[in-house]
Amino acid sequence: MDTNAMTLTRFVLGEQRKHKSASGNLTRLITSLQTAIKAVAAAVRRAGIANLYGIAGNTNIQGEEQKKLDVLANDLFVNMLRSSYTTCLLVSEEDDKAIEVDLEKQGKYVVCFDPLDGSSNIDCLVSIGSIFSIYKKIGDTVSESDALQPGRQLVCAGYALYGSATMIVLGLKGSGVNGFMLDPSLGEFILTDPDMKVKPRGKLYSINEGYSALWDPAVKAYVEEKKNPKVGKAYGARYIGSMVADVHRTLKYGGIFMYPATKEAPNGKLRLLYECNPMAFIMELAGGKASNGKIPILDVVPSGLHCRQPIFLGSSEDVDELLAKYKEHGSS
Repeated sequence: MDTNAMTLTRFVLGEQRKHKSASGNLTRLITSLQTAIKAVAAAVRRAGIANLYGIAGNTNIQGEEQKKLDVLANDLFVNMLRSSYTTCLLVSEEDDKAIEVDLEKQGKYVVCFDPLDGSSNIDCLVSIGSIFSIYKKIGDTVSESDALQPGRQLVCAGYALYGSATMIVLGLKGSGVNGFMLDPSLGEFILTDPDMKVKPRGKLYSINEGYSALWDPAVKAYVEEKKNPKVGKAYGARYIGSMVADVHRTLKYGGIFMYPATKEAPNGKLRLLYECNPMAFIMELAGGKASNGKIPILDVVPSGLHCRQPIFLGSSEDVDELLAKYKEHGSS
């Protein structure tokens, strides 16, 4: 046993000490997120035995059927964040409106989150995850506009992956990207992937090719070139259908993850506040890039709590090649 393990809590406390003006509120907030993620991980592991698979009988603001685990995960996140005394506004994929925290429990942070990403894959045991992003509120009073900040204003973002192991990947301004794996014997997240960096170029592309007939010409040309390059070897295709799992693989191995706009979804499908922004923040901190095909994702000003964007993220050279296709086809 490692008698000097670097836990996530210990890591964040160490980062807090580097800032003399730090109040400890962000540390407390991340600790609350840890607890929610541990509880969700336990529920995911026991879902079949505890009869948590299947439809809950409701639909969320996106018009998607809610699974039982969706509802449970959302309640866990909301309750833990409300009781942390560090948050003032919560934006969840599962709720139509932003949740304003009771005045006596309010702090200065706004948290946007997808409590269970990839939930359509729950019943077939594919890896799923949770995604979160953290901002500071803008003024003295709290309003929906506090959540409608561009991603450049993010203080912290991260995701949890519930796969062969449970892992938190945390992006923190000034501290880079670090990965922490849950040790079930200790009940603690242990630093296993310090200072994560994405390769400048990868060998994989990730996109749902079932929608290829609906892509714009730039994306079609790019994917065709990856399959049939004029020089070098063809890229491998990898697509899981769970954003957390696909992005995590891209971060670890390099390459590009794409969820473009289509004729049926001209604004894209993935939500900006709690899917695109946190993943773009992490990828940029790790040395990669993230774009909507026109501008960096982190420069997009949100038009609403559940607004959507097309997204292309991953290795910087791969994303640059995709953007060059957009310029070539006059789509930028």
